Amino acid sequence: MNFLWQEALWLLLLLPLLVLLYQWLMKRRKKTAVAWSSLAVVKEAMGNQRLWRRHVPPLLLLFALASLIVAGARPTAVLTLPLVEQTVILAMDVSGSMRATDVEPNRLVASQNAAKAFIAELPRSVRVGVVSFAGTAAIVQPPTLSREDVSAAIDRFQLQRATAIGSGLILSLAAIFPDAGIDLSQVTGAKVMPKALGDNSKPEKEFTPVEPGSYASAAIILLTDGQRTTGPDSMDAAKMAADRGVKVYTVGVGTKEGDTIGFEGWSMRVRLDEETLKQVASATRAEYFYAGNALDLKKVYQSLGTRLSAQKKETEISALFAGLGALLTLLAAGLSVWWFGRVA
Repeated sequence: MNFLWQEALWLLLLLPLLVLLYQWLMKRRKKTAVAWSSLAVVKEAMGNQRLWRRHVPPLLLLFALASLIVAGARPTAVLTLPLVEQTVILAMDVSGSMRATDVEPNRLVASQNAAKAFIAELPRSVRVGVVSFAGTAAIVQPPTLSREDVSAAIDRFQLQRATAIGSGLILSLAAIFPDAGIDLSQVTGAKVMPKALGDNSKPEKEFTPVEPGSYASAAIILLTDGQRTTGPDSMDAAKMAADRGVKVYTVGVGTKEGDTIGFEGWSMRVRLDEETLKQVASATRAEYFYAGNALDLKKVYQSLGTRLSAQKKETEISALFAGLGALLTLLAAGLSVWWFGRVA
């Protein structure tokens, strides 16, 4: 625990002086009592009161003063707190390689099931958006608090040709920063974007790059096999995210051995490109996860849910000590009135 105003702690040195003052007052009071004509009269006046009760309220008041002094020093502590106004964008690959069956029943269905399990575990205060990408990218669900709308959007996925990972990342950034004027013409194949993403016909606004991973209000989860075939370079898109402080957690779907898929008379071998996904995650100060089967993929999403729902932050806790001091003061006064009929 640290203090923003450490000088205030010097006031704690006054507490021993208050203890000495209290002892002096008690001795003086005792001498006055002895001066009475009879000690029996003193005992009768005291009734059944126990002597220890006289010391309890002053002791509580002493602790209250100590707590208030600590509160005045403005203590801080590192606490694990829920993130406020957080947005999670699921950028999901719907390219033809996702039909591979090296993850049962296939990569796409496994990723859909895991994604829906993930959003079900998130706090209700977290907005979730969904971006799908193949040869181009599309926002199939703008960030929303409705888990039902997100699940329905994930269920509507249809496989398409090619894989543009960079397009998926750039469109995800546009969903997080709808007023940034990010140029999406090369991402979506359209010159004008839906109003949900802001007016992207405007030139991109200037911004000052920030520390990678420093933007705590949003994150992107990229789920793909990592094999880019078209669109913007994946690392260029990752740099855009890093410059804006947005972490991109990458999830590799499939097996390292890969699988052979066929479609409309052609066939190709698809493998998991872990190296690219690791580089994307590293550039944005996030992490890469390997999901070799549906069970591993579900664990990955559960892990990300924990990471994205809380953060450690240094927070001022003066209010806690001030509240404790007020509570002890009220308790001391209450006991004094109850036992002795006065606040003293």
